This record gives sequence, C-alpha cells and structure tokens, in this order.
Amino acid sequence: MNKIRIGILGYGNLGRGVEQGILQNKDMELVGVFTRRNPIDIQLTTKDAKAYHIKDAKEMTDIIDVMILCGGSKSDLPTQGPEFAGLFNTVDGFDTHANIPQYYDAVNDSALKAKKTAVIASGWDPGMFSLNRLYAEAILPKGKGYTFWGKGVSQGHSDAIRRIEGVADAKQYTIPIEEAMDRVRKGELPDFTPRQKHLRECFVVAEDGADLNRIENEIKSMPNYFSDYDTIVHFISKEELEKNHSKMPHGGVVIHSGKTGLNDENNHLIEYSIKLDANPDFTANVLLAYARAVYRLNKEGIYGAKTVFDIAPAYLSIKSNEELRRTLL
Repeated sequence: MNKIRIGILGYGNLGRGVEQGILQNKDMELVGVFTRRNPIDIQLTTKDAKAYHIKDAKEMTDIIDVMILCGGSKSDLPTQGPEFAGLFNTVDGFDTHANIPQYYDAVNDSALKAKKTAVIASGWDPGMFSLNRLYAEAILPKGKGYTFWGKGVSQGHSDAIRRIEGVADAKQYTIPIEEAMDRVRKGELPDFTPRQKHLRECFVVAEDGADLNRIENEIKSMPNYFSDYDTIVHFISKEELEKNHSKMPHGGVVIHSGKTGLNDENNHLIEYSIKLDANPDFTANVLLAYARAVYRLNKEGIYGAKTVFDIAPAYLSIKSNEELRRTLL
C-alpha cells in the first residue's frame, strides 16, 4: 500500500492530536512537523519523522501529499491557508463561521492556480455538524434547525483569548442554556439570539502587571467570538488553570424539528450529538479523514477549495466502495 505522506503545520494540541491519529490510519505516514519554534525543541512521538522550521516547508513539496494546517483561525489560518494551498494539498479546521465565505475564496484562488486541492473548515463544527444541518434541512424542509455547543472547551475561542496582550494562558468553556434546548426538543420553533442559546465562561491567567480591566473588556467585546454572548471572565493563577482546566472536553447537539402531512399533523425530531473527552484528538481525526479525501480528489484532477458539502462520504473511508456497500450500506 502506497501511504499518504502527511505534513503537520503547527504542533500545539491539534497538531499533536494529528500525529497520534496518523498511527491509527494504516494508509498514512507522517513526514514531518513544521513550526515557528526552534525545531530542536520539538519532541515527536513518531520514530522516523522530524520537526522542521516553517520556512523549510516550501522545499519539501515533492515529499508531502497533504499538509494539515493546525494553526488558529483568528490569526494563523487567514494567511497560512491561502499561502500553503499554493504549495500543497491542504486540510484545515477553520472555524470562524462568519468569515468562511471570504476564507474559501482566498484558498480556492490559490489552490486553483497551483492545481492543488484544499478542504477548509473540516472539524466537527464547522464540519460534521454542518453536514447534519444540511441533511436535516433537506429531509424536513418545513422545520427549523438548532445547534448547541458544549459544555466544553473551545480551542478557537481559547486561542483568541491567548492572543490578547497581557494574557499568559486561557481556557474558554461554551455552555448551552438548558431551557433553550428543552424548548426545541418539545417541538417549539423559537427564534433565539446567540445570547439566549449559550453562555461563555473564560478562565484567564494574566501576565504580571497586566491591566485586568482592559483584558476583560477586550474579551467581552471581541466580534465573532464573545460580543454577542453573556461572557463571564475569571482571572486565576497558572497553578489553578493547570489543576482544574487541563483537559479539553467538548461536544454538542444539532437538533432539527420539522413537520410533514397535508395539515402539518406529523412532528419529527432529528438529533445528532457528540460527547468528546478530548476536543483536539477528535478534530484531528476529522482532518485526517478529509486528508484521505483530498489526496484522492487531487489524483482525479479535482482542484480548488472544497468544503464537507462537496465531498462524497466514500472518499473519507479507507474501505473500498465494494466493502462499503457490503458492510455499511
């Protein structure tokens, strides 16, 4: 079996999750990890792989089939996505929902020019939840869909807080409002504002001498992340963060309530849920499934940016089409 040669850009929680996930996919192998840090300081668990500085990536286009981009959506991916789509086939988990159209256009332009294939926004939301929203809406056109996240640690929101001047570390929990979920499960079709569906709770370690009021105000007023929600900010010590907030659970539900029948007499509820012990590990495995799809699509001469909506499920599986029909259909 010719293995898909994987590169990892960024070696934080998500990058480490991708490295571990590769070990569970027998059709993949890790070539290297690319970082802005000193590569000597990176200790990989994969025996034959190496760490390289990010500037060395452009010299390795011939030995990497798919580069998985593991940077943050706020500051890293907006530049790295288009740049690396011009060099490699790529997969990323860009998760700033409001900016996906612009990000898609930038990556698509770069990938088309280079005859590369790039899957964007392919984590679990956007990603798996997006697919379930689409399926439910198509099946029950007379109805309404709702998405609730958490309770859990949002990697993107935590990263956004850490980018604020004066913040040493942070974790952000997204908490669904139970009353809102209960109303939807009862078959009601309410119109919620973001604030009525979720609460955001932040645990922040500030640098010595940092202006806590400024940091709190920057968090609460951050567009696309916190400004539309009730947000609680706690300033705690590094020791408390490590003791009480070291794990990264997450999860959520997509619920679609709809009606059928000539007089809307039949009520239906579709619900898809996930519960994750480790958000980065699960997200990493989603990216790896789409890395397999990217590799196959590029071999077929299909170029440009793609989303989860554009890719048939069979492209994600290591199984042949015949085996899929026999075992899963």
